[in-house]
Amino acid sequence: MTLSRYAVRLLLCGALMLPAALLQAEDDTPVQQDTPASFAEARQAELERDRARLAALVDDRDALRRAVDEAHERRDAAAQRRQSLEARRDEQQARREALTARQQAQGDDLSALTPVLERHVGELRDALGQSWLTLGGAELPARGDTDTLPDLARIASLADALMALTRETGRIERLTLPVASVDGHVAPREVLRLGDLAMIGDGRWLRRVSPELPPAAMAATPDDAGETLAAFARGEGDRVTLDPTGGALLEALTQRPDLLARFHQGGAVGYVVVALGGVGLLIALGQYGYLMRVTVRLRRQLRDDANLRDDNPLGRVLAKVQTLRQGLVPEALEARLDEALLAELPRLERGQALVKLLAAVAPLLGLLGTVTGMIGTFQSITVFGTGDPQLMAGGISQALVTTVLGLITAVPLMLAHTALASRSRWLSGLIEGRASAELAEHLDALPASAPRRESRHAASLA
Repeated sequence: MTLSRYAVRLLLCGALMLPAALLQAEDDTPVQQDTPASFAEARQAELERDRARLAALVDDRDALRRAVDEAHERRDAAAQRRQSLEARRDEQQARREALTARQQAQGDDLSALTPVLERHVGELRDALGQSWLTLGGAELPARGDTDTLPDLARIASLADALMALTRETGRIERLTLPVASVDGHVAPREVLRLGDLAMIGDGRWLRRVSPELPPAAMAATPDDAGETLAAFARGEGDRVTLDPTGGALLEALTQRPDLLARFHQGGAVGYVVVALGGVGLLIALGQYGYLMRVTVRLRRQLRDDANLRDDNPLGRVLAKVQTLRQGLVPEALEARLDEALLAELPRLERGQALVKLLAAVAPLLGLLGTVTGMIGTFQSITVFGTGDPQLMAGGISQALVTTVLGLITAVPLMLAHTALASRSRWLSGLIEGRASAELAEHLDALPASAPRRESRHAASLA
């Protein structure tokens, strides 16, 4: 390029300088006489100068020719590139016209269908982002452009992806994946994927927090469910526990407090209720055991009434009647019999009043715990508002747990009191009846001259 410019400049300079040189030569030529000799000499000198300049121009013409050739080559290349670009433009124009014609032929319905299709693809990817299906090799359909009509390859790829995901939902597959344990240690483990429902490993449910993180074992799994999952994973069982809520139920189960935790939710009032219930049950059990021993000894005394024993109330009452029946009038003897019966009743009815009192107090204490729990709940609402339900859960739990503890304590105490009362009444009635019969036999055995009157106990027995 520089060379060509240099040659052109030389030519222009030469062309411009040639007339000036001729004029200068004419000016520099001394005015001589217009003789043929001087004219010939001037012409000869001019020819010599022209020859010299022509030789110089001949030398520069080669460089100029090369520059011109190069310029021609560049021109030819530019012309070819122009032709190529024009052909490409014509091709794109033809493609655009074809797409426009295709779009017009397919109508506006297909144009409206494209964003709907891509929107559903996006929703499917968002819904299955944390699904177990993607861990088995299936891939989610790729997102597309809403401004471009989907071609056959795009529609075919979507159909293939959906079919693959559908097949994976019905497969049970063993996989080896990096799994995070409860303490956060990630290591490859063998897991069992149950379609899109669950993934289990080492007898535990697995959960997936995000697509970028590996599956993690849940912190707690119920014992019976863990045994069922382990047996199913080993192929020894045909039952498996699933969570149709997608993990919400399992999360609730893991956070569900056990029996001891619920007991502690009752607080101080709950402890008092349970303590009183325990005391009442111990008293009831002890007294019921005493009544059963009395029952056994009393039946043994009934089978052997000739040998009175002092280890049972009937034996002691009959012994006292036999001791006092000589020398006493029937009224006095009846009074002594009542005294002996009344002396035995406190031991038979021992503890019943206390058990009944505890059965009545336990629900009242539960109600007290309910009131205190609700007071704590309203205090939390006053301070923190109702935005966080967990702040109110403590007071509500105390209210409900103390109510439950009060009812649980009262019901068995009432049953125990009823059992004690029934057993003691049966024993006292049996003793009183047998003693009255003994008194009636004694009065019948008295001589006819002796005053005899039927006692009220004998009359009642008759």
